[in-house]
This record gives sequence, C-alpha cells and structure tokens, in this order.
Amino acid sequence: VVAVAGAATTVARVTASHWPAAHRRAAAAGQPGGAEQLRLQWLTALEVRSIRPFLDQQRVLTSATRRTTKQPATAPQLRGGDRSAAARRRSVLEQSFGHLPEPTGPFTGRRAEMAQIAQWVHAARVSTETRPTVVVLHGEPGSGRTALAVRAAQQLKDQFRGACVVDLRGGDGGEPPLSTRDALLHLLNRLGAPREQLLFRERSSPEQQVRRLAELYHQHLTGLPVTVVLDDASDPEQIRTLVPERSDSLVLVTARQPVPLPADVPAWVHQLPVEALDAVGAEELLRESAEHSAESAAAPYDSQSTDLVRELCAGLPLALRIAGSSLGARSTQQLAAELSVAGRGVGAVERALWLRYNDQNEQTRRLLRRLALAGRASLGAAAAAALLATDEQEAGQRLVALSRAGLIDHVRSGRYRLHDAVRAFAHARLLDEEEAADRTAAQERLIRNYGELAGSVIRLVDGKASTRADLFRTAAGAHGFTSLDAALRWLDDESSFITATLRHAEGVDQQAVLNLLGALCDYCLLRGDLYRLGEISELTQAVGQGLLVRSVQWRTGIAARQLGELDKARTTLTSVVDLYREAHHDAGAALALCSLGITLHHQGNLPEASAKLREALDLQSARELAGDRAWTLHALAAVERDRANLAEALTLLASALVLHRENESVHGEAWTHFQLGQVCLRMGDVPRAESELRTASDLYGRTQDRRGEAWALTQLARARLVDGEPAPAARQLREALTRHRENEDARGEAWTLYYLGQALEESGEPGQAVRELERARTMFSRMRDVYGLACARHHSGRVTRDQQADRTGNLRNSGFARQLLVDARADFRRIGVAHGEAWTCLELAVIDAGNNRAAQALQLCDEATALFTSYEDRRGADWSRFLRCTLLPYTSPGGVEVGSVVAEQELAELAAARHATRDGKLEDCAEAFAVVLDRGITLEDGWQAWRLGMIPNRHAREVMGVPVGVEQS
Repeated sequence: VVAVAGAATTVARVTASHWPAAHRRAAAAGQPGGAEQLRLQWLTALEVRSIRPFLDQQRVLTSATRRTTKQPATAPQLRGGDRSAAARRRSVLEQSFGHLPEPTGPFTGRRAEMAQIAQWVHAARVSTETRPTVVVLHGEPGSGRTALAVRAAQQLKDQFRGACVVDLRGGDGGEPPLSTRDALLHLLNRLGAPREQLLFRERSSPEQQVRRLAELYHQHLTGLPVTVVLDDASDPEQIRTLVPERSDSLVLVTARQPVPLPADVPAWVHQLPVEALDAVGAEELLRESAEHSAESAAAPYDSQSTDLVRELCAGLPLALRIAGSSLGARSTQQLAAELSVAGRGVGAVERALWLRYNDQNEQTRRLLRRLALAGRASLGAAAAAALLATDEQEAGQRLVALSRAGLIDHVRSGRYRLHDAVRAFAHARLLDEEEAADRTAAQERLIRNYGELAGSVIRLVDGKASTRADLFRTAAGAHGFTSLDAALRWLDDESSFITATLRHAEGVDQQAVLNLLGALCDYCLLRGDLYRLGEISELTQAVGQGLLVRSVQWRTGIAARQLGELDKARTTLTSVVDLYREAHHDAGAALALCSLGITLHHQGNLPEASAKLREALDLQSARELAGDRAWTLHALAAVERDRANLAEALTLLASALVLHRENESVHGEAWTHFQLGQVCLRMGDVPRAESELRTASDLYGRTQDRRGEAWALTQLARARLVDGEPAPAARQLREALTRHRENEDARGEAWTLYYLGQALEESGEPGQAVRELERARTMFSRMRDVYGLACARHHSGRVTRDQQADRTGNLRNSGFARQLLVDARADFRRIGVAHGEAWTCLELAVIDAGNNRAAQALQLCDEATALFTSYEDRRGADWSRFLRCTLLPYTSPGGVEVGSVVAEQELAELAAARHATRDGKLEDCAEAFAVVLDRGITLEDGWQAWRLGMIPNRHAREVMGVPVGVEQS
C-alpha cells in the first residue's frame, strides 16, 4: 500500500511539473496551447466554479424572495402635502353638488332631451377610450336650456364625483363675458384645487396665466369624472380650454346658437337643440305654474285659448311659466286676450314680463327694478330690505310675491335670482322709471346695510376692533341673528352676493365699502375661503383705492401665513406696514405689525417677532384700540413662551383675557385660552393645561373655526404625552393630523407630525418615530420655520442616536445623529433660543462622552449650564450639572481619584439644592451615581452613565424649570 501511494505521488508531481512546461514549449514553438490557452482555461474554470454558480444562486434567491415576500399591509403613504390636497379635494367635491341650484318649480316637456343626455353618458362610459362627453344645448333665451343642464347634472350626479356651474356671460347681458382665466379659477375652487393657486394671482401676462391654470385644471381633473355646466357660452376656444381632457366627465354647454367646437377636441361632442315646447308640454307647464284655487279647479277646459297662449309665448318655458302664474286669478281666455295686447311689438318673454309687471303693486315693482342692481348673484330678504329701505319681513313678502309671479327664480331656502332676460327687463325699467340719485342711494344703502350686517357677524366672533369701530353700537341681535351659528350661516349664504355687489360700488361712500370689505375678508380668513379673498384682492387693486388695497393686502398676508407660505406672508405684511405708515394710519400699522410679528414667530425669528409685537403694543395704547391690543398681547405671550419667559407670558395672557372679554371677542378668548394651555404644559401643569385647551376647543366650536379646533386637539394630545400616556396621545394626534390636512394647515400638520414622532418614540416604535420626525423636518424646512426645523432636528437626532445605540450596544456609530444635533444647535443659536440650544448641547455631550471624548463632552455640559442659567432654568441646569459630575472622573488632570472626589462634592451640592421644578428622574440618578462613585470608577470600563440610563429623557426637556410668580401660577 505504501509503495502504491508513493508511486501515485511521484506520477502526480511529474505530471504537475510537465503540464506548464509543455504549454511553455508549445507557446515557444507557435503551436496550439501556450499561455493564451492557459488563460482561457483559467477563465473558464473561474466562470464555471465561481461566477456562474454565484449568478445561479442569486437568481434562485431572487425568485424565492419574490414568491415569499409579503406585500405591506397598507399602501405606501403619500407625502404630507399630497395627502392634504387629496383630503381637501374629497371634501370639496362632496360639497360641490350642494352649490347647484335646487330643482324646484315646474319642469316639463324635456323627457326626451334628458334621456338623450343620459344615453350619451352611458355610451361614453362603455367605450374603451377615456374621453369626456360634451353636449351643446342651444336655444333662444327663455327656452330652458340652463334648467335642462342643471336638472341633467342633478339626475346623473351618482355617476360623477362633483359638479360645478360657470356663468360665462356669453350673451349680450350688459356685462363683459367671463374671462377664461376667471372661469378656470372658479372651476378649480369648486372642484377642490390647492388653495395657494387660488389666493396668489400672479402678475404674468394673461396668456401665461391661462396656460398655467389650464395645465393645473387638466392635471387636477385627470381620471376624475365631474359634471361641468358652462352656462351662456359663445366662444369655441374658451369651451375647448374648459373641457377636462383626460376623464369621463360630462360637460353641458348652454348657448344661443350651435357652437362648432374645434376638430381636435378630445371628447365625444353632441349638439342638442332645446326647442319650443310642444302642445302637451306647454299645457302641462301652464297647469303647474297656475295659482291653485277653487275657481281655477272649476274652470272649464279651453284648448283653443291654451293653444293661443302657447303661440303668444312662442312655446318658451320662461314665458309660459311667467304667464301661467296668473292663471287662477285669470281664466285661460282672459290670459290669452291680455297677452295679445301686452307689450305690443316685443318678444314673447318680454310680453309675459309686461303682463306680470303691471299686475304687481308699486312697491313690488320697485323691488323688481332695484334687484337689477344686485347683478347675477342670488340674494335674500336682507338685500331686498336694503334696496327698498324697509324691514326684512316686508321685503321677504315682496320676494315671495315676485317668485309666485314667476319674475324671480327660487334658488334655495330663502334665496332668489333673476333670470338674464328678467334682469335686462328690470334694468330697462330702472333706468326709465327711477332717478339716478334714487338708484345710487339704493346701491349705497345696500352696501352700508350689508357692511353692518357682515361686520356684526364678525364682531360676534372677533369682538370689537378698530376695523369695525363704527359698528360698536350695533349688536348682531339688532339684525335678527338669534345666535352666532345663525349669523355665520347667514354670512355663508351671502358671501357670493356681497362679492358681486362690491363690483358695482361706483359712487358709493368709500367708508361703507371699506366696512363691507373688511368684514368679508375676515370671514374669508375664518372659513379658509382663499379663492374669494384672492378675488377681492384683485378687485381692490383694480379700483386702486389706497385704504381698500391696504386692508385687503393685510388679510392676504395672513392667508399666506395660514397656507405655510411664510416668506410670502412676511414680504406682504412688511409692505402693508410701510403703506400704513406712509398714510399715518397708526391703528392699521399696529394691526399689520401684529400680523407681521406672528409671521416672524412662525418662522422662528423670535427676537424680531417680539420687537414687532411690542412696537404694535406701543401704537395700541389708546383706550379705543383695546380690542386690537388684546390680540397683540396674546401673540406676544406665545413668543415669550417659546423664549422661556413663562412669567411674562402668563402676565400678558391674563391681560389679554380681560381685554377680550371686555370687547366681547369669543375668538380672541379662544386663542388666549389656547396659548395659556401651552404655557401650562411648559410648566408641567397638565390638569390646568387640559382645562384651558378644552375651553379653547369649545370656543373654537362656537365660532366654527375648524383650524382652531384642530390645533386644540393637537395640544390636548400633547398634554397626554406630557402626562406619560403615549398611546392615547398618538391616537389623538392622528385624528388631529387628518383635520389639519382637511384644513390645508401646513404648519398645524408639521407640528402634529413632530409630536406624533415623540409619542411613537415613547410607545417603543423608534423607526416610525424617526420617519414622522423627518416628515415634520421636511415640512418645516419647506416653510422656512427655523424654530420648528431646529426642534425637529433635535428630536430626530436624539431618537436616531438611541435607535442606533440599541442595535450596536454603544454610542460609537452616531455620526448622522450628531450632525443633526449640530445643525439644530446652530439653528437655535441663530434665532436666540437658549432653551433649545442648551438641551441640544446635552444631547451632543452624551454622544461625545460615549465616543471617549470626555473633555469635549464636559465643555458642552458647561456651555449648557451657562445657557440654562441665562434664563434661570433650574431643571435644565440640574441635568447639565449632573452630567458634568459623571464626566469629571474621566477628565480631571489629577486623575480618576481626584476627579471622583470633585464629582462627589459637586453631586452633594446638587442634591442639596432642591427646588419644585426638579425632574424626579434626576433625583434617582443622583442617588445611583453616588453609589457608583463610592464603589470607585474604572477608566477601562469607559463612561457608564448612558449604559446605566443616567441621561435626560424626552420628558425632561418638555417642562421648563423657570421661576413663575405665585400670582401667575
């Protein structure tokens, strides 16, 4: 066996030595083989034995992963801004059908047309292409084409997500046609587009604006089936722009003549004539329009007279409805006879109008004439009372009489509108039968009365203010509002009418116009109606009246702040302050300074915010400006709270609360209680904080301030977090997050995400906590909120550090977390927030100490102590002094023994200096570390405080240990 093994070994050695030698000889002789063949054989072996098996293995693993990996239970979440826009779009689309006119009154003879429209819609839905259906309803004025379009939209609403009616004013109604730009803005507003697109009307060329808005419109409606009614259209290119191209929408176009649309319109286009009613339809409409009485029921059927009435009315539904409203008081024969002589030489509709106009008494006729001053918007009894200089009860009776006569259309609950043909008739009668002075007086009375009414509604919300100084004596109850809810509902209904009225305010007293504008702008801010605010801003800039422009521009700056456009808000409000100063208008300058200070606060520029607000207070020292002063006081208190001046914040809030109550400002009280709740959280007084925040929430509910309610919910959840209940806090924060997104309140969303990250950290979900904090950090960065950005960086860095340390068991891999904390410290230092900078120094000290940089950590602790001492935060100073004690044994020049002795001495001094705001955890840590020092410190073990849990947690930073006077607390 040994011999055989030896022989085999010899053969193997000879072969191994011969193989390369043979190839070298072959290569030298230029024969096959050689070095090239050896290289190829080596590559082949490498591929077969290494690369190919590796690739095969990866292919198998990939296949297995695809088969076994479970899909996430929930779909990936959109970014915050997208989710906000989506939530608002859903809400607005749900409400859009409520803006359609109610289908009241007689509607006959159009069953075939309704069925045809429904058939076209169904045919488009079963098609393989996604294209809108466009139906052009053409007919002469009074043929009922608009009523047909609205009825069709109501009947088919189950098949669409939203609906909108746009009056394009294409007919010659005495007003210029609605521009494509304004039509796009109206559609975007009704169908839930982002609100910043509706507020900021850029000053680029009209063509560029239309192009940009059209792109936004088509993008917004992609894949979203809606019904769009383009009423009174005439321009094919305008219609083409307003047709949503990439959806199964229904576009109903009403026009006087057939409108040939361009051939490249990506839609199913149909032309549907709206013709005169046939005999059966006309008879049915006359019967439904008639006054029902015993005499009319007993009257014999007169087909000949009915046919004559139809002929005199040309079969037009409007003329038949107006004329038919007199049946009952008249027989059909009498109606035919009187129609034949009424308004000789005029059209069918005007003939019927003359008949019913002459039937009314003088007061009712006067109201019809003056309703022409109200334009195209719907109106109620308040407007009619102002036009007639009478009370609302009588005005309401006149409106009902005109509605029964078919002269005005009932829109919804107590609101009416003039048909275009009736408006033209009424306007002609107004010019012919009334003096110019009477017309101007009626218009001014309308604006003044509405200014008082709207101002009184806002006064119920915001209390007395310099912007409504002449309305102090006028209580809302004097105008018939039984409650704040009733007053706000009235303003909801009237806002469109008020905006339309302001377009026709030439020659009216400018103070009355200013009062009405101010109240309407305040309403827009309360309701978040930034589309209307943008509309008013354009209107005032077109008028060019300085006081009006300043007033509206001030509110526009506030609206920009609500949207999170803080840079734009600051720029706008700064210019408004300058304008008021140039005009020597101190009250206006003070209000603008207050708004500017709040904006600077939201940007994190706390020192400058405090300076601006104090400057505003100096201008508001007069007694008559006490209401304005209250708003500035609670805004300044919020700034001082974030600057750790809790005692001053409490004093300011106490003064603000007294002034708000004296000036009957429910809304101001709400915000003051809200700020007071946050101060109490900083003091660690959770029960009082919750009481104040619940009071604020109730007051927000009374004023229907949805933004305020969402903010109160966020802070109530934060109170649960401070009280050590992270799970309920997280649930409430998610609910608040939904509300902020519905309100499109970017700042509210960002701060709620910030607190949600902290709640998730406390709940043991650090990964999700970091994600929420990073979302908040991104939003703060986008808004340019330096204070919020610094806070988010601080907590994101802290949680990232702890998460990484839990994985590795040490603090050595904390580079990214350290960079976040360094950036946070720089931000806090830049905006002068010593509280934030001091706590960030401590978090950095923990990282440095855990990475064997004890000297740097000790220096950071000393810097933190100096910062805490600068604003007298004894709670924070306790922690910085304690961490210093844990580091002294590792940094003392005299060695660990000397360092331990110094640490024992300083720790004893710290334990002896007790106070009410001391963190309970620090007491336990101090006792435990005293035992560690007593046993002795071993340098080889490294810094032990982090491993033993002797570092401040998130709750330690939440409460400020600053002195607060007994009276304030």
